[in-house]
Amino acid sequence: MHVLDWGIFAAVVPMLLYVDLKLFNKDDHVIGFRESLILSLWYIIAGLAFGLIILWNQGSENAVLYYTTYVIEKSLSLDNLFVMSIIFSALAIPQRYQHRVLVWGIIGVLILRGIMIWAGATLIHEFNWVLFIFAAILIYTGIKMFFMKDECGIDNLDEKPLVKFVKKHFPFTTTFYGHSFFVHRSKLNAEERSQHSEKVRFVFTPLFLALVVIEVSDLIFAVDSIPAALAISTDPFIVFTSNVFAVLGLRALFFAVENIIDRFEFMKYALAIVLSFIGFKVFYNGIFPDAHISPALSLTVTLGTLSAGLIFSWIKTKGQKQE
Repeated sequence: MHVLDWGIFAAVVPMLLYVDLKLFNKDDHVIGFRESLILSLWYIIAGLAFGLIILWNQGSENAVLYYTTYVIEKSLSLDNLFVMSIIFSALAIPQRYQHRVLVWGIIGVLILRGIMIWAGATLIHEFNWVLFIFAAILIYTGIKMFFMKDECGIDNLDEKPLVKFVKKHFPFTTTFYGHSFFVHRSKLNAEERSQHSEKVRFVFTPLFLALVVIEVSDLIFAVDSIPAALAISTDPFIVFTSNVFAVLGLRALFFAVENIIDRFEFMKYALAIVLSFIGFKVFYNGIFPDAHISPALSLTVTLGTLSAGLIFSWIKTKGQKQE
């Protein structure tokens, strides 16, 4: 147990969220490119600095594992950013409210990913062979990602089972009431009030629906990202903290790359190679324990592959007009 490091982590994350909410989100406004970059840099510096704390208290090997996991989780979030953009567009969420949805969504992400990481790490510690199942999943995912076509898969959002279920079991209004996720029935206009039973006291707004869909989409993405993290380290502290810092920065990064996300054309192939490499590394280290692939080499391959994907993507799409 890394008691001191857990304590530092528990103190830092609320502070980051407080600064985010009070300084960058104290009022509803459209977050511009410059502000988004500043906020993203704030989270990136925090994530990198926390790695230095791990280096100081736990040694270089755990620090390298943390940074490797952080980089991979950050890169895997690119697809998540694209899906978020589609969800906001499909539900017609005003830009000035999008940051609020993303920030409050962090709480759900922390809980869901924490449960998944704890369950995965427990399984691996009890049954070591589970790690090889995760490795096989990563290799399969990498191969599938490499050859699959680019499809968003979120056309006709209102027809999706999740949206139908939520709208069926919760009262909704199609009107936005500021940045509220729900409003009291008395605040509805006469037409909307007549659409709901008098027994209904609170009605949810489209912001709540967007929050639910984004939370579930993040959970789906975690099915790939959590095995990738656990294949690097089975230490829940390393996996959870790197995931949290990557997710915190994801919300801020969204507004910086929203309009240029299509330019990351080759990142899909780079991620496919990285995921396959991580899966292969687990099998290789299991077969050849005396000649295992070191964490430092894993970090080098990960950074090199992702950097190449980013550079080639930027070169190929240079000069392309954004629609």
